Amino acid sequence: MGEYDKLVPPITRRQFIKGALATSAVIAAGSGDKIVRAENDEIMIELPDLPYPENSLEPFISERTIGFHYGKHHKAYVDNTIKLIKDTELGGTSLENIVKKTAGKSDQASIFNNAAQVWNHNFYWKSMKPNGGGMPKTEMADRIDKSFGSFEKFKEEFSNAALSQFGSGWAWLIMEGDNLKVTKTGNADTPLVHDQIALITVDVWEHAYYLDYQNRRKDYISDFIEHLANWDFAAENAGL
Repeated sequence: MGEYDKLVPPITRRQFIKGALATSAVIAAGSGDKIVRAENDEIMIELPDLPYPENSLEPFISERTIGFHYGKHHKAYVDNTIKLIKDTELGGTSLENIVKKTAGKSDQASIFNNAAQVWNHNFYWKSMKPNGGGMPKTEMADRIDKSFGSFEKFKEEFSNAALSQFGSGWAWLIMEGDNLKVTKTGNADTPLVHDQIALITVDVWEHAYYLDYQNRRKDYISDFIEHLANWDFAAENAGL
């Protein structure tokens, strides 16, 4: 373990990259946190701070689950992406561009899988909030009614998508034109590469819920919809 690892807990560590990081410097950034920046100070890939404390989603998602999910799994995708793009032409571009440029390219599958998982997880954490869930308000509720017929119909379709995703993946509420739709993606696949506007997502990889729900994916999905979904974030993404 290096001196940097001794000083900074992995869960709070934020990492940045620009090009090869040959001349990067370590600087302090509030509360003793350490940030690695490129020489020109441009931030490209990072493990962002969570939008809320790790225990804020209890009792529906435990602090222990978030500790592993965010601090181990999400962080690993960030670390792997940084390693994989180092000394490549992708080193100086944004996360979104990395995902789009590597999608569907077999020789860059490792980069895509890790970068897309960083993007998906960044989006997932924002898709939840303490005391969230339930029926959305005003314009978002109207848009759901228009697209699905009712909020109950939306819940049924979203739950079915999340439950029927075989193995690892995601269920999404997306916008195409003026219509809202439910879709699902496997592994690291993401609406970002399908010209779809993502509004909200639930992670159905087992590491997202197994410590709390074991094989009860249905209960996890129900709690996400009823108690966690961040409809303000969804409305913002929909331009409402």
